[in-house]
Amino acid sequence: MTRDEEMYRKHSEELTRFATGLVGPHNAPDVVTDACLRVFRSPTWKTVDNPRAYLYQSVLNESRSHHRSALRRQVKETEAARLAGATSSVTTMRTLDVDVLRALDRLSLRQRAVLFLTYWEDLDPGEVGRTLDISTGSVKRHLARGRAKLRELLDA
Repeated sequence: MTRDEEMYRKHSEELTRFATGLVGPHNAPDVVTDACLRVFRSPTWKTVDNPRAYLYQSVLNESRSHHRSALRRQVKETEAARLAGATSSVTTMRTLDVDVLRALDRLSLRQRAVLFLTYWEDLDPGEVGRTLDISTGSVKRHLARGRAKLRELLDA
């Protein structure tokens, strides 16, 4: 078994849970697979000191790309429904989803990751720091700033 296969088998389940919190259960496996393939093809992969943190970061980056695509698609669908005069609850929910996605997309990558790992994976700041290879103080700072930014964006 190659190092890449071993890393994938060892971390794919937890990475998929992480991605599920970021992109939902239907898209998570694809996001993880795409992220891992990108990492394993990278020339810098062999020199990575913390492979688990690197894989998490890659899944986070791939999730961000996915969100951008989904956001563009939802904005177009919502705008088309609005122009057509649709006022159904589905349209209202999509608008809400678009607002939340826009707010999350405006957070820094670190803030979004810290919020997810804290609230969806129920990790304490020390575990989040080890997972993302950042200090506990940085975790707390990103968590506070991310929550404040979400409040500001969603209350506006």
